Amino acid sequence: QVQLVESGGGLVQPGGSLRLSCAASGSIFSIYAIGWYRQAPGKQRELVAAITMGGSTNYADSVKGRFTISRDNAKRTVYLQMNSLTPEDTAVYYCNADARSSSLKRSDYWGQGTQVTVSS
Repeated sequence: QVQLVESGGGLVQPGGSLRLSCAASGSIFSIYAIGWYRQAPGKQRELVAAITMGGSTNYADSVKGRFTISRDNAKRTVYLQMNSLTPEDTAVYYCNADARSSSLKRSDYWGQGTQVTVSS
């Protein structure tokens, strides 16, 4: 019903920047919130940043001041601007949507993930 596609990952040097995109498509009635999560090998998936329907945002302490989440409602796309990247930011990044489909079923949806590697 709702499909999420992440893009923008890649290899970047420490101190560099990347912008991730999460595009929502499908039979969407509404999206209430989008969150960016990441999972590094051997670690639990963690919330990085989230943005709600009302535009409020929250960030993990580890990325505050470096990452910025934003959205383009017309494009149904959420972005994660990542600056001052460190090797500790290396992970697969996933977007998650709290959304209601056209059938009015509200569910949690996940994208396929995009790899971010920060290395010299």
